[in-house]
Amino acid sequence: MTVAEREHAVGGGRAWFRNTLDRYGTPLAIAVTLFAVWELGVRLGNVPAYLLPPPTAVFKSLVHDWKVIYLNITPTLIAIVGGFALSVVIGIPLATFIVFSRFAERILYPPMIASQAIPKIAIAPLFVVWMGFGVMPKIWIAFLIAFFPVVIDTVIGLRSVQPEMLQLGRSMGGGTLRVFLKLRLPNALPNIFGGLKVAITLAVVGAITGEFVGSQSGLGYLLTSASGQMDTALVFAVLLTISIIAMVLFMIIETVEKLVIPWHSSMRSRNVGH
Repeated sequence: MTVAEREHAVGGGRAWFRNTLDRYGTPLAIAVTLFAVWELGVRLGNVPAYLLPPPTAVFKSLVHDWKVIYLNITPTLIAIVGGFALSVVIGIPLATFIVFSRFAERILYPPMIASQAIPKIAIAPLFVVWMGFGVMPKIWIAFLIAFFPVVIDTVIGLRSVQPEMLQLGRSMGGGTLRVFLKLRLPNALPNIFGGLKVAITLAVVGAITGEFVGSQSGLGYLLTSASGQMDTALVFAVLLTISIIAMVLFMIIETVEKLVIPWHSSMRSRNVGH
């Protein structure tokens, strides 16, 4: 390796370090500060551990109970991914149908809005009665919570294309399907990915909600069990695990978004900023 190549490699490494520090340094510093204030406040205030354990007790529970937490991650992940996948497979075609049919919009929008007004914890027992104690009730609860933003953002994206562009596409001989694939869908992708990023976090909430009722495995079940035993440190450890899962899944969707629509202005501005 020549001197110039070494200098280029060192410069690239420094740039990567600066970009990483700019992006993650501030959130990490804030998290550390919050944990320090939490630790000091609990210990100086003599707060009982069953009310609010210090962060050190939470991390100790993470290490001590890692096997129990790990064994309950897989059922929850299956419910999250299953509910999210259903929201994509059903939500995007449903939104497309609504965009192309005013009749479908009048028929489908009211029950969709009504479904979001119903507390999912209230209908979870019904899903258990209908589908048993397996993973399916959790998947459908996750779907019910996650699909709405997918539908709404897809509808907004598909309708946001300028009428002049549609007229231009039709004047160039493009049929309905071709115009949809070449104009409407690419224009809607930023909105669709926005809905997907909201949906994946809501799917986590839905899966945990489903596990609160009639479940014998999963992180939601573990939360209920730990709360019943007044093991508050384990409760916080599970909550931390759920938060990490949600962030990882969100970042996966964000990475796919960067790969699919690198041309969009939001991606360009993000790359410039970092």
